[in-house]
Amino acid sequence: MLLKGLKPGDHLQLAPGDYKEGLPVHHLYGTPDARLTISGSNEKNRPIFLARPGHSTISILNSGYIVIRDLDIEGNNLPVDGVRCEGHADWAHHITLKGLRVRGHGNNQQTVAISTKCPAWNWIIRNNIIEGAGTGIYLGNSDGQAPFVTGLIEHNLIVGTIGYNLQIKHQAPRPVLPGMPHGRNTTIIRHNVFSKANGGSGGSARPNVLIGHWPLTGPGSNDLYLIYGNFFYQNPHESLFQGEGNIALYNNVFVNHLGDAVRIQPHNDTPRSVSVFHNTVLAKGAGIRLVHRGLGSGYPQFVVANIVFAESPVNSAFTGSNLVGKFDEAPGYLARPFAPLGEMNLSPLAAALPKATRNAEDIPRFTVYPDADRDFDGSSYDMKRTGAYAPEKKRLGGSLY
Repeated sequence: MLLKGLKPGDHLQLAPGDYKEGLPVHHLYGTPDARLTISGSNEKNRPIFLARPGHSTISILNSGYIVIRDLDIEGNNLPVDGVRCEGHADWAHHITLKGLRVRGHGNNQQTVAISTKCPAWNWIIRNNIIEGAGTGIYLGNSDGQAPFVTGLIEHNLIVGTIGYNLQIKHQAPRPVLPGMPHGRNTTIIRHNVFSKANGGSGGSARPNVLIGHWPLTGPGSNDLYLIYGNFFYQNPHESLFQGEGNIALYNNVFVNHLGDAVRIQPHNDTPRSVSVFHNTVLAKGAGIRLVHRGLGSGYPQFVVANIVFAESPVNSAFTGSNLVGKFDEAPGYLARPFAPLGEMNLSPLAAALPKATRNAEDIPRFTVYPDADRDFDGSSYDMKRTGAYAPEKKRLGGSLY
């Protein structure tokens, strides 16, 4: 009853305890200046929403300018999603999911912690912890008919999924809906941890992250994924990242002692405009692989200024100024590449770097991207550098948990 009466600017603060009937966010509307907020009230003793058979625990339908934060969602191993923008919804826009802890959604690979199944735009998915789901975050639909547009996915910890930590589906021609962004837009994926060190299905293997293409023509065809400052860690059966379409991939750290790191290749279409720079990659299999279908000069592609130690370091026709070597050669160039998390240090040894690792003419290519002058830790650095860190700088510290 309280939910139905909420109006723009209202804040429904929930008391600690177990909530067994779900949270239906249906036909609720805030405004740009007065968002509607539903939140927990106590960080140490938070509201816990318990899954029930046949229903998404938090269900979103035709709602906008909503903030949902500081809640726990317990799946109890039932085959239901934690947060789901329903497939029969017309749209859901300007939704913020912040500070959620989602557990117990690992019934099967199709059970998802956070999912959108209708046209969705201007979502923020921030500071959430997802552990052991079938799929962590799944945005869009398998037929491309539920576009996810102009999103921000940042500072999330997604670990131990059976399938993807994150997948954003390819997009069919974009529907015309009131308020949906047009022109050239970006979806940003930054400062997240994507780990499959535990879990992962060998029978139906999935990358940690898979990004599909934008619409091939019309509105959205020039949209861009900005993917930077993320930590991709371990996958026993697949690559850490796979993508196609328009992608800028930079300032990330990739560590896979079990297989491949980065594969940008045809999936439902093909790689188009692709910029891969300032990444540090340590992989037992392929380091960076870029496969394309010869779209021509209208789709520039380059793989530049990365540090890659892998069995097959860089496989691309569009390379330059990368520091590469075999997987087991990494200790000669990086501080402590094979140390455990909390002690691992992937910063390059200054004495081992070439005197000139980059050409100055490359720099203007990078400056158009936000935070391109910041390293993996967010510190400023010389744009002539190579890899995700300045020489002998910092370690990748702390536990994933």
